[in-house]
Amino acid sequence: MHILLLGSAAGGGFPQWNCWCRGCETARNRPDEAWPRTQSSAAVSADGHRWFLLNASPDVRQQLTRLSDGPPPAVRHTPVEAVVLTDAEIDHSLGIVLLREARRLPLYLTAGIRDVLDRDSRFLPLVRAFAEIPTTELPIDADVPLRCRDGADSGLRVEAFLVPGDPPRFARDDAQGHTIGLLVRDVDTGGRCAFVPGCGALTPPLVARLAAADVLLFDGTFWTDEEPVAAGLGARTALQMGHVPIAGPGGSLEPLSQLACRHRVYTHINNTNPVLVERSRERALVQQAGLMVGFDGWRVVV
Repeated sequence: MHILLLGSAAGGGFPQWNCWCRGCETARNRPDEAWPRTQSSAAVSADGHRWFLLNASPDVRQQLTRLSDGPPPAVRHTPVEAVVLTDAEIDHSLGIVLLREARRLPLYLTAGIRDVLDRDSRFLPLVRAFAEIPTTELPIDADVPLRCRDGADSGLRVEAFLVPGDPPRFARDDAQGHTIGLLVRDVDTGGRCAFVPGCGALTPPLVARLAAADVLLFDGTFWTDEEPVAAGLGARTALQMGHVPIAGPGGSLEPLSQLACRHRVYTHINNTNPVLVERSRERALVQQAGLMVGFDGWRVVV
């Protein structure tokens, strides 16, 4: 399975257009010291040609250039077979609106995510005015085959699992399945990738599930729980915003450092997080624990 990290920043990207924190200022003026990043998304493929997006970010147009592998076979062509969503947050789903020219854009999502896109953000009715949007519901804890646009079996399977988190602030209901993680498996190689860009707590059952992955792409939004408050982003802490911090009590760094996954990668990293600065103390601590800070374009085959 080919795994490509298309975007590794949280909503707003890095640097964020209206932010002048240390990290954003460094990324603007000295990008070799803090690499710019687009908003969180990944892609998986069994053959390196037919790709499935894991979330569709507002930066999808720019990100899809990484999937090009030569001249297209037709005037209108897309390497994207379908989009698999982990939630209905704007920074994870607005990209489906920007892909409306695809004419046919299959989606894999839970009933809870579909309802938010239908009723609250209204993204699905909007895109349906331009394209056919077939949806496949993802049951929780069930193995579902990912199929290509022409109906062919891609050779990949996906399993959705619940993770602690908050629904989008514009959602009317707190429906089950509004926030999930994904475990994608390659049928031929047995390679497994866990994709969890948003997670409010690391429970023992969740840690045990993540341990089964060869590649783990996990929520690295904030360094500490108090970071959003200290940075002046509002009155809510990281945990209150539905994101487990990397460091501190209840943080993800210690439990994830114990996992045997071949690759443990932080993604969905907020612009205020000091790990984005290449030579920061926080970056060094992540690396010493055996994890890495994800960056746009990182790829691996399992």
